[in-house]
Amino acid sequence: MTGEPLSSIETVDLRRVWPNEAVDFTPWLERNITALGDALGMDLEFSEREAPVGGYSLDILATEPHGNRRVVIENQLEKTNHDHLGKLLTYAAGYDAGVVVWLSREFTDEHRQALDWLNQRTGEDTLFFGVVVELWKIDSSRPAPHFNLVAQPNDWRKERITGRSAATVSERDERYRQFFQGLIDTLREKHKVTSARKAQPSNWYEFAGGRTGIRYSATWRKKWAGMALYIDLPGGADANLNLLERLEEHKEEIEETIGQPLDWLRLENRRACRIAATRRGSIDDPQETLAEIREWMVNRLLRFREAFGPRISEELGG
Repeated sequence: MTGEPLSSIETVDLRRVWPNEAVDFTPWLERNITALGDALGMDLEFSEREAPVGGYSLDILATEPHGNRRVVIENQLEKTNHDHLGKLLTYAAGYDAGVVVWLSREFTDEHRQALDWLNQRTGEDTLFFGVVVELWKIDSSRPAPHFNLVAQPNDWRKERITGRSAATVSERDERYRQFFQGLIDTLREKHKVTSARKAQPSNWYEFAGGRTGIRYSATWRKKWAGMALYIDLPGGADANLNLLERLEEHKEEIEETIGQPLDWLRLENRRACRIAATRRGSIDDPQETLAEIREWMVNRLLRFREAFGPRISEELGG
């Protein structure tokens, strides 16, 4: 029996592509942080490189948009050692991190076991990940990065309720969780716009907007459901209001793309701004209605990204 000849996958020395960890690898990871998020099963939003912690510097500080958890990322293009483990814990404590990620060329058994032990002791308030960084190539192809999880929170890849034990979740909260689980699954598997895998028993869910301070939020209230662009830039209230006003100059075209009128909100008691699309609905509606509302949210998020994404990039640069 004959067939197409097959190639073999080869590994490439990391130092061939990233000779210097700080100069080459960390800036590359900053630009490609969504690829790491894909491997972890969550959205990641870059915040700062070489973030200070006392007399030390954390390689990358990021944020996980839903829940606004801080993510500390420590890189090591060599075999893991005790020095980096100590730094990792120092950075986690310094930023009160909710997610802790250690990337390395190779994990020793004792360091992988240390992360497993930390996950067993910290529960779901702080999540520890050990990630092996690899480069693969086929024949003469260019090297491609690959992130291999060797340590992760218990049951991370299994269906679970995040943030609270099942015993404390009300029936209504469980309905929220099931609704948003279907929403993020559709967005991830069909539209490739999120890496999130686990919904939470809450009445809202946030998605990364491509830069710090820009997020998309799906929300339930008592009698309505909504999708919104949330603006909370590092520049504060003036920067937020300025961006809102610049976007509002294109209100007619934006609302035509979205397919309905929007609420352009200056949140007086908070520095942030919000642009929202809403419709009637309740989490207590029949499943057929909830499926329709879920489809509406997917559609609105895609249209929000289409309408606002390029304009925000033009206004903020990049």
